[in-house]
Amino acid sequence: MLEGPKVSQSELAKRFGVSQPQICRIIKNKERILSEWHRNGDPERKRKREGKDAALEAALLRWVEGARAADLPVSGPLLQLKAKHLAEALGRPDLEPSGGWLAHFGARHNLAFKKPLAEKGDAEQPTAEHWAGVVLPGLLRNYTPSEIYACGETGVLLPASSPGKGESAGDRLTLLLCANADGSEKAPLRVVGESPRPRCLQGVNLGQMPWSYRAGSLAGMTALLFAEWLQEFNEGMRRQGKSVLLLLTKHETHPYLQLSNVRMVFIPPATALAQPLDHGIASDLKGHYRRRLLRWLPAERGTGQPTLLDALHMLAQAWGDVRPGLVTSCFRAAGFSPDAEALALTLAPGLLSQEQLERRTLMDEELEHDGEPVEADRDGGTAEDEDTGEPAAVQPCPSEREVWGSLATLRRYLECRATSPDLFQAFYELEDAVHMVLAG
Repeated sequence: MLEGPKVSQSELAKRFGVSQPQICRIIKNKERILSEWHRNGDPERKRKREGKDAALEAALLRWVEGARAADLPVSGPLLQLKAKHLAEALGRPDLEPSGGWLAHFGARHNLAFKKPLAEKGDAEQPTAEHWAGVVLPGLLRNYTPSEIYACGETGVLLPASSPGKGESAGDRLTLLLCANADGSEKAPLRVVGESPRPRCLQGVNLGQMPWSYRAGSLAGMTALLFAEWLQEFNEGMRRQGKSVLLLLTKHETHPYLQLSNVRMVFIPPATALAQPLDHGIASDLKGHYRRRLLRWLPAERGTGQPTLLDALHMLAQAWGDVRPGLVTSCFRAAGFSPDAEALALTLAPGLLSQEQLERRTLMDEELEHDGEPVEADRDGGTAEDEDTGEPAAVQPCPSEREVWGSLATLRRYLECRATSPDLFQAFYELEDAVHMVLAG
């Protein structure tokens, strides 16, 4: 319109319902406005709104342009994860890119986050029978059992009567489990709770724990948390020099990422195959966790109900208690192992029967409703006999309370000063040995 027959600014102002000074500013800044309009590419945009952190948005936009130039898929969860990493590099570690922030960033820069080709339309997916009978066996033939992984989530409860040491009574925790088909490797537990900064984790060297903790809405897994775990899992495989297959269920919290050492394959939702985790791995972990909860004796330990930190250690111990043979059996039963045909319809050794699974499910419900663990059967205290002639320098046998206090002190020292998660395996073995002595 500005290039056509000359029209006065007053007439333009009347035609568009704006003031004459606004028309004057638009004409004065015509070149800059047109340049930004072409760069943004959104013909409907009427205002130029800047984000609160221009440096972060500029860096993130350059990364997006580079990824798209390389024909790499850019999803919303991946962009949130990259924004968090960039914010930390720019000295903003407290920034948490939310879904609203992502939507506003996309609107400002005319970005649409489409699903990658690997996730598009269920109509393009093979039928359940074809996938289970043809596609899956073809995938498995390209990998050894140690290179075939499955991951998924399950939930556990903290005791409902736990006092508030940074967590609420009866909190639910979500566990992200991942293991390979021959049981030779189980990834460290990723635990998601509701509390972002539990007081009981203050002072703990979290980077050296045999578990990791994150906070999520209602203690549930989110796409951003899962994308973060995927990146860490891929980095671990890269350091080992392994290229692996990762099988997982299709879910909105499981974004697809193109990774250097991990090939993600989603199980079609209509398949009759169940995850190996659902064939007994998750249930076995819960059984070991429950056993450790039941043998926690508040009266003897003098510490009350277990805290979130105690539960995290018990969960790590329970995950270590899951035997490689059971993991292998569950992969075979689910059909996720190259030699799954050898299983036929027989129950593999170590695999939990349906009756066992149902019994443990009932026990889970009892724990959820009753809340407070029941004390395990034990002998009465360890009253010490009176000294009848022993030299005065001989120390008396410590009571159970003193033993647990010493173990708690040692664990706290490791939590603050440990240089490797492997140190906790030795501690867990020592704690189990003490339990065996006391039980005998």
